Amino acid sequence: MSVETIRGQLQALADPQQAVNLQRYFKTGPGDYGEGDRFLGLRVPQIRKLVKEFGATSAREMQQLLRSKVHEERLLALLLMVQRFQRGDEVERNSLYRTYLASTRYINNWDLVDASAPHIVGAWLFDKSREPLYRLAGSESLWERRIAIIATFYFIKSGEYADSLQLAEHLLQDPHDLIHKAVGWMLREVGKCSLEAEEAFLRNNYREMPRTMLRYAIERFPEKRRQDYLKGRV
Repeated sequence: MSVETIRGQLQALADPQQAVNLQRYFKTGPGDYGEGDRFLGLRVPQIRKLVKEFGATSAREMQQLLRSKVHEERLLALLLMVQRFQRGDEVERNSLYRTYLASTRYINNWDLVDASAPHIVGAWLFDKSREPLYRLAGSESLWERRIAIIATFYFIKSGEYADSLQLAEHLLQDPHDLIHKAVGWMLREVGKCSLEAEEAFLRNNYREMPRTMLRYAIERFPEKRRQDYLKGRV
């Protein structure tokens, strides 16, 4: 199916009022993290339904969609890449991983990262060196730093969390709120594997953690325990 056909189907589903809402939600105003992003107004379930329909999209066409100025086209491209990665052999998975890391300038909002980084970057690096994650974590790009920590969600779901904790420590003083939220979220997920490991990390770091990061990390703690952390009584 051609890119023009895919774009036509996306345009047919466009909802201008929803597009306005999404542009506000994803902070597309001047100076915001999503400045200038354009939306058609599609909801994620609509896009996921199209992934099934467009499963035969070629790698070249996926790359064209990923370079689009339209947010939903980039999300569709990434979800198609995830689907192809999960079905592909080692050669195709390697190609998709490399394409992904070469295209991070287009993976430029938190939903795009979260829908793809664990399933491509995390999945590819699971049985390999994790060094690429530490390079990403040191990047000036907000989105590459978020890719680094969110990719470890794949490891956590497989019962491994050492890299999640190391990267969390590396990103502890990151200046951006979206990194605070991502790190806090991954710490919370670590706690599902090992509450002892999460609390050991928190005891060493919670006084220096950004407040948002801490709140995300302890979100599901019993109320008294939450308050002990928030009030510095641990």
